[in-house]
Amino acid sequence: MYESQVRHVRTARQRYTLAHRTCYWLVDVDDLPRPARPLRPLAQFRGGDHFDGRGHTIRAGLERFLSGQGAATPSGVVLMLTQPRVLGHVFNPLTVYWCHDADGALRHVVAEVHNTYGERHGYLLGPQAVRHATTGKAFYVSPFFPVAGRYRMRLPVPDGRLDLTVQLDLDGSRAFTATVKGTGRPYTPRALLAASLRHPLAPLAVSIAIRLHGIRLYLRGLPVVPRPRHQSQEGMK
Repeated sequence: MYESQVRHVRTARQRYTLAHRTCYWLVDVDDLPRPARPLRPLAQFRGGDHFDGRGHTIRAGLERFLSGQGAATPSGVVLMLTQPRVLGHVFNPLTVYWCHDADGALRHVVAEVHNTYGERHGYLLGPQAVRHATTGKAFYVSPFFPVAGRYRMRLPVPDGRLDLTVQLDLDGSRAFTATVKGTGRPYTPRALLAASLRHPLAPLAVSIAIRLHGIRLYLRGLPVVPRPRHQSQEGMK
């Protein structure tokens, strides 16, 4: 479990910064935490909350997505950084998967992105993403940015520290930077209760905060970019 701060810095047209604290989990998709029944509503991991939502497990959804991208299925451990479903609510702007082969070598890094319109998109990256990877933006996230430009991602496998960076380059300059930083601690029932008290209904709070910041930017005069028709990827919703 990672007590984390998520920070967004917008530098295109208007500078705008937001930050919020939340809790991320780093889990093995084949050995998911299963809290005792009274605590289970505070942290649930479901296959339907990821990829196309049809996988009976998260790994099954991941493998369907990889197959749709023509990528090999990982034969070893898959680590997932995400936020669980809490009291029936789930919203994950970013989930990251580190896919290893049986010999422990990192084969793929997958960045799964959800927007507030219920759409999902996956970016398949090579193992170099732990240091630096670039990929074209192909998914509508913010109503104030077009589906254009390139992402620069640095997604190292968390150890005791979580430190991720996603940057958007647009029209030859840096338009947006998102960071996720945190400190890890092992899962225990006590840690789950403490995190739930510090971040009550975390997925719902994040979803509401994104909308409120969007309203604030709109009132500041930022023009809204029309949302294009969503083109689902194979293996994605």
